Amino acid sequence: MAGLAESGSNPDVDLLYDINGLAKDAPHWLDRGVEFVGEYGLLLAMVLLVLGCWWSVRRNGRGDAASSVAALVWAPLAAAVAVLVNVPIRGFVERPRPFLDHQGLEVLISGKTDYSFVSDHATITMAMAVGLFVANRRFGVVGIGVALLEGFCRVYMGVHYPTDVVGGFALGTAVALLLSPLAMALLTPVARAVERSPRVGWLVRARGTSYDGQGSVVSGAPGERVGAEERDLAA
Repeated sequence: MAGLAESGSNPDVDLLYDINGLAKDAPHWLDRGVEFVGEYGLLLAMVLLVLGCWWSVRRNGRGDAASSVAALVWAPLAAAVAVLVNVPIRGFVERPRPFLDHQGLEVLISGKTDYSFVSDHATITMAMAVGLFVANRRFGVVGIGVALLEGFCRVYMGVHYPTDVVGGFALGTAVALLLSPLAMALLTPVARAVERSPRVGWLVRARGTSYDGQGSVVSGAPGERVGAEERDLAA
């Protein structure tokens, strides 16, 4: 392949041509599908995973719902912080997109004029996946799988080098983990305050629980609590 010959002994560029070369041999409909999935679909999947985890936390009512919801709130916030951190990194490295320096790539999406390192998509999905893992390991493992697939798609589409993706994974993971203790210290009290609210407490409160007038958690449905109170009085 001509592209491989141009890449020399650079494994980053070699791997770029190997993965992007799959797009040349794939049918048109598959390339269009990867284009949509890699640009929008997997980001949407991460949002749906976070919402699904939130629903599961409320439904199951296991453990500390406020802490779990606080961790879920941190997941998208971690992605936003990681993207902000990436802004000066991109400006410092100033790495052009691979299709500007290497011929023969199958570029599935046009209009990418910003710098290549590091990948925003890889950064966002991995930051959200790691934040999700902090809240719930089962959903987090699925999220990490989604992030890895996102990284593959970005190289397949010809808009990023493999090291752009690896750098995005590292940045997203570092931000989500290193700032997690501070984020949890700030967000957990807010989640607890929301949990105690009679109006919006359903956003946090585990299913089948509520707060009494003294701010204590009461388990069970309202009818069940009344029946329990009557039995206690009869005893």
